Amino acid sequence: MEADADDLRARVLRFVEEVVYPREAELEAADDATRDALLRTLSEQARSAGLWALGHPRELGGGGLSFMAYVRINEVIGRSYWAMLALGTASLQDSLMVWRHGTPAWHERYLRPIVAGEFLPSFAMTEPEVSSSDPTQLATTARLEDGHWVVNGRKWFTTGAAQARYTTVMCRTEDADAPPHRAFSLIIVPTDAPGYRIVRDLPALGIAGNHYEIALEDLRVPEDHLLGRRGAGFAIAQERLGPGRIFHCMRWLGQAQRAFDLMCRRLHARSAFGEALAEKQLMQAHVFESAAEIRSARELTLAAARRMDSGDQARDEIAVIKVLGARMLHNVIDRAIQVYGAAGLTPDTPLSVMYRHAREARIYDGPDEVHMQSVARRLLKAYRDDGPGIDFGAEPA
Repeated sequence: MEADADDLRARVLRFVEEVVYPREAELEAADDATRDALLRTLSEQARSAGLWALGHPRELGGGGLSFMAYVRINEVIGRSYWAMLALGTASLQDSLMVWRHGTPAWHERYLRPIVAGEFLPSFAMTEPEVSSSDPTQLATTARLEDGHWVVNGRKWFTTGAAQARYTTVMCRTEDADAPPHRAFSLIIVPTDAPGYRIVRDLPALGIAGNHYEIALEDLRVPEDHLLGRRGAGFAIAQERLGPGRIFHCMRWLGQAQRAFDLMCRRLHARSAFGEALAEKQLMQAHVFESAAEIRSARELTLAAARRMDSGDQARDEIAVIKVLGARMLHNVIDRAIQVYGAAGLTPDTPLSVMYRHAREARIYDGPDEVHMQSVARRLLKAYRDDGPGIDFGAEPA
């Protein structure tokens, strides 16, 4: 990353540590209205510091950072859940999707307000009665009738649905005999449309994560609310998820770095049996294992990002870092809690909340098992019928 981007990364890190960290406990405990006011205050501070919406297109009022520059910025943003909101980056996946596949009218109607921080979008794909590991079985449908899409179905873990102005809905638009991966489309559904109903909030592991179950009941939107081509829903969603998984992995590295810092400082500050915990060999093993996992995951993630930036889909690389990154995050936070002992289970440190979010990482954006199976199948295919196999050393970095 170029020198000015290195400086920008350092500025973002200072903002996260000096401005966001001190407000985290207050944000966690606040009611919705108070939390929104606090986030507006933080957002104004980010704007004043020239750190707002760094990864969004410059044409829409964002920072216009290159993909690789933003990847590294996202690593330090990831140290705090609230930093994504304070710095205007939480909507990046959706803004890039609509920027690439939406019409100029959609850019004006939705993208400029998103980048300005007026509201967040939401994305609805998974369903309560359908295994998310096989999205070709999604049951939500949309049929054309008198120039309108009529949408029916139920979605859940639709993050931000209660506050969003629209939800991008994955739904079946083609007949049952259509090829499975060309049978679905993405439709932009305003959340104030008749037939859009919030069923319930869905706290994950006891954390109110702003996830919702929604019902779409004979909801009608004009035909031009289709995002991209009809039947291209899976292709667009995959385009959204690829960079998104890299962004997730970089944020996980930021979380792991924060846990590592907390662990090492605790080891120096705490004594037992006449010496600092930092002198205990078993504690030193925690430090070694954590450092090795963080560094390994970081190199793999940056390598995957470089391949994607070169135009490669990097499917295997992204699947690998999604699985290993989630494991790394869990392991590092778990060791930090172990070092803190009972204090690590309390709200006195951010570790208990971080630990619960880390467990989510093995499920969202595809469960580990699906990524492992898809990579293994592709690798084994290279050896079928005496094939040439895989030479990992010959693959580009």
